[in-house]
Amino acid sequence: MNTQLATHPGAVPAPEGTRYRVLYAISFSHFLNDMIQSLILAIYPMLKGEFSLSFAQIGLITLTYQMTASLLQPLVGLYTDKHPKPHSLAFGMGSTLCGLLLLSVAPNFGTVLVAAALVGTGSSVFHPESSRIARLASGGQPGLAQSIFQVGGNTGSAVGPLLAAAIVMPHGQGAVAWFGLAALVAIVVLWQIGTWYKTRHLGDARAKKPAEAMVSPVPPRTVALAIGVLLVLIFSKYFYLTSLTSYYTFYLITRFGVSVQAAQVYLFIFLFAVAAGTLAGGPIGDRIGRKRVIWGSILGVAPFTLAMPYVGLTGTIILSFIIGLIIASAFSAILVFAQELMPGKVGAVSGMFFGFAFGMGGVGAAVLGMLADRHGIVFVYHLCAYLPLLGLLTVLLPDIRQHRPTASASPC
Repeated sequence: MNTQLATHPGAVPAPEGTRYRVLYAISFSHFLNDMIQSLILAIYPMLKGEFSLSFAQIGLITLTYQMTASLLQPLVGLYTDKHPKPHSLAFGMGSTLCGLLLLSVAPNFGTVLVAAALVGTGSSVFHPESSRIARLASGGQPGLAQSIFQVGGNTGSAVGPLLAAAIVMPHGQGAVAWFGLAALVAIVVLWQIGTWYKTRHLGDARAKKPAEAMVSPVPPRTVALAIGVLLVLIFSKYFYLTSLTSYYTFYLITRFGVSVQAAQVYLFIFLFAVAAGTLAGGPIGDRIGRKRVIWGSILGVAPFTLAMPYVGLTGTIILSFIIGLIIASAFSAILVFAQELMPGKVGAVSGMFFGFAFGMGGVGAAVLGMLADRHGIVFVYHLCAYLPLLGLLTVLLPDIRQHRPTASASPC
């Protein structure tokens, strides 16, 4: 990203334009951030062998990382709604860098948990603030902006296992340190994004109130019910996704006898589908309505999840691709739907939903790890197949007329 993102403090942004340069930059940063995170997930088999870990301990690593991010993200979002910190993104990535370097030299399981907590702390700062900046740059297309932002992260999640297979697995734990270079690149990019945010928006935000009324389009009780339903849908989505992101390689190795490297390639196929689905979900929601996207994404995936435990290796790979493509389209729609229910609280809403998603991923990893230890990894996939049926609750969501907010409304 070049320095043209940062302009002089007196510059006034055009309110109608979608800032694709900023969106691509924040998406690239999300790519690097989530590539680092998925790298940790991808080396679970190596860590399991290195430290003689149980599935429950593997789940505890994910729980530590996810819960650190989950508990802090809503607080970060709430605080930065009132006190914006443009360069906090770069400092958050610094925490991720420290966690990555610590992981590369971790001598025991306890140190691995500390490293995971540092990476989680970095994510707690990154996601709510990045989501805010994506909305600032949306130019009235918040679904598109969130999708561009999210697809960077999902693509990074897909690439991480491939890099783990190519670099970490052949050379061992110490090779994790090489990925610190990615964190350093992200710090540079995020610093420039923070400068753009500061010079192009904070001055205007302090000078005048947003043009649109900061009032929800539906009554408070309806807002509370809708937020509750959306959180249940996040639960179903991320509990199921955790079964694949944390344990898919073990499932393939146990059931079909594939190698670790082959399992990581199959994990990449699934994560690539997640990235593609994420990119589609936001702009489709801008056009046809977010409630329809949520219907199709959560409930629509159920036939495929129910079928997957009963097919062979080829069928499993095909169905996992379809599942990733469909289920990933939900998050951008859910997040923007919630932001429209609670206008003026972009950071708090983003922090709450990212935090809850991370928390459900962490709790899911721990719970599913214990179930795998007790009943076997195959049992986990039979059980999780029913989670998308919770998508039936989408019927309780209100129908909100889709407004296209102006850029002036974004600094809320």
